[in-house]
Amino acid sequence: MAHITDVVGTYSELVAELALMANGFTVSRTRTAEPFDFKAEDPVNGCEYKIQVKTIRKRSDRNNEWVVYATNGSGKTYAKDDVDYFIGVLAPEGETPRVFMFENAGNREYWATEQRAVERWVELPIALNRSVYGENKEAV
Repeated sequence: MAHITDVVGTYSELVAELALMANGFTVSRTRTAEPFDFKAEDPVNGCEYKIQVKTIRKRSDRNNEWVVYATNGSGKTYAKDDVDYFIGVLAPEGETPRVFMFENAGNREYWATEQRAVERWVELPIALNRSVYGENKEAV
């Protein structure tokens, strides 16, 4: 049986991909080990970005502030050349996950209250937005 941290990490990656696709991004994975999880092409500007996915944790010892630990398996920060954006996935037990995207500033950790996260980070809905694909909303 997989360890819970592996399951949560994989779940967060899948939810992040779902949110990007739901909002018109084209998502691709490499077959080689890279410092990023996948690349995503922005539907608005056509630029491709390297994305690293992390799970957002609520810190009860810090007034339920949210934290994204932005280090690799060796404990080092991600270079800006290696990762353009982080996607943080908040997945409380039994609740629909929330997905936030923010630029890599080279920090080890990113902290925010829920209100500050909503103001500073871009929240990506996981509901399918057919309009970004030019589809009729009535389509199945």
